[in-house]
Amino acid sequence: MGDGLTIELVWLFVALGAAGAIAGITAGLFGNGGGFVVVPALVGVFSIFDQAEGQLMYVAIGTSLASIVVASARSVQSHRAHGAVDFAVLRSWSGWLVLGVGVGLLVASVTDGENLFIIFAAGVLAYSVYFLFPNLFAGVTKSLSMPTGIFRAGLASFLGGFSALLGIGGGTITVMTMVMCNRPVHQAVATAAGVGFIIGVPGTLGFLILGWHVNDLPFGSLGYINLPALLAICIASVMTAPVGAKWAHSLNEVHLKRLFGGYLVIVSASMFYKSLQVQSASALALG
Repeated sequence: MGDGLTIELVWLFVALGAAGAIAGITAGLFGNGGGFVVVPALVGVFSIFDQAEGQLMYVAIGTSLASIVVASARSVQSHRAHGAVDFAVLRSWSGWLVLGVGVGLLVASVTDGENLFIIFAAGVLAYSVYFLFPNLFAGVTKSLSMPTGIFRAGLASFLGGFSALLGIGGGTITVMTMVMCNRPVHQAVATAAGVGFIIGVPGTLGFLILGWHVNDLPFGSLGYINLPALLAICIASVMTAPVGAKWAHSLNEVHLKRLFGGYLVIVSASMFYKSLQVQSASALALG
């Protein structure tokens, strides 16, 4: 391994460790898996090193899902000790979540990198509404209960597919659903971690298989899972998640959500811009 590659890997590890630290904090604060931080961070870092331009979103999403598996497993273990995880919800949702992930992987397999940027940007922009206007979802109804039957199947399948396409754990929608259905917020956050694990495992395996025979991926990639990035993110996020959880109990929740919502709008705009860059580069290559 040359000195140049060694230095590049060190900077890659440091940059992604910082992203993992931020992802851990947001996971503790908002109950999400950190994918909204990890995916754009991976795209940014790999762009700096000019690696796998046409495959950036695939590597970013696959690696993000793998990191969510680790973070969610640790989170579920911690919440289980406090009796906060609703395993009945996880059991009844799991089959539909996995089915949705399968559909999401199928869509990803026939979607090019440029369109994946657009899907991610649009999805993040939609999620930002919940964080920018949290009062819209407060007290919407006092009589809802957890969805069953066809409504549960539809919601869980959509959640699995959409999350697999974005590289996220589905925590935001899970927390929103459970809180609006009059479940305690701590139970919602704890159960959302389990949803992230259920989505992350098949999602990770799927992106590993999709990228198995792809060439010119960043160094250390196994399929669309980049192992050095995964290691850096997991180490940092596991260390900082308790910090985010502590902050969640001491800071103004509404202000925090609006701050994160503003961040999501910026991420969405940057991803739309990145999509235009990739499209322009592809057009020049074909021209």
